[in-house]
Amino acid sequence: MKPDVKICGLSTPETLEAALSRGASHVGFVHFAKSPRHLDVEPMAEMVRLVAGRAETVIVTVDPDDTLIARFAEEVRPDWLQLHGKETPERVGEIKARTGLKVMKALPVAEAADLDAVAAYRGVADRILLDSKRPKGSNLPGGNGVSFDWTLLGALDRDLAYMLSGGIDAGNVAEALRVARPSGIDVSSGVESAPGIKDVGRINTFFDELDRIASQKGSKP
Repeated sequence: MKPDVKICGLSTPETLEAALSRGASHVGFVHFAKSPRHLDVEPMAEMVRLVAGRAETVIVTVDPDDTLIARFAEEVRPDWLQLHGKETPERVGEIKARTGLKVMKALPVAEAADLDAVAAYRGVADRILLDSKRPKGSNLPGGNGVSFDWTLLGALDRDLAYMLSGGIDAGNVAEALRVARPSGIDVSSGVESAPGIKDVGRINTFFDELDRIASQKGSKP
């Protein structure tokens, strides 16, 4: 089955259109002031309007308070909230109940023991996203352009629907799909020319590689 593809941290109509035209299933917009991909609520709402139903829209945020999640739900109206902070399972459930939106919970991974957290969120979050732990010196919970040991994910239940993130680009996406077998992949820095600057050419190269992978699978007897 073809994995979902989320292009995250989009901030311009041009790069949004590139992702949509190539078939991204999800497009993400970041609201986190420390991030080079940060968008405030108003420009984010405009970007969501431009999507016009062609993909599922995702707001990525970190430990949002109730006032902020209300603004997301009322002013932006995305399909998903992606929680990339220290939100507990109880908080995830509360946010779902308050907004009526689907919630994706990001969990950081560096070693096998980090996967123990999955059980607590499974059945609460609508989807789990597994991302690399932030490297030393970074104040960003995601979008750092580093990957983790994907072989660790062999211990997960085969029926767990999760997205894989962290350092994925055109050069390693085939390996990521082969080793981790995720139901979706999340790409941000892997299609950028500089931190926070999405690149249309790199977006196209990434989808070209996905097309090549799909054609190879389709040609196998």
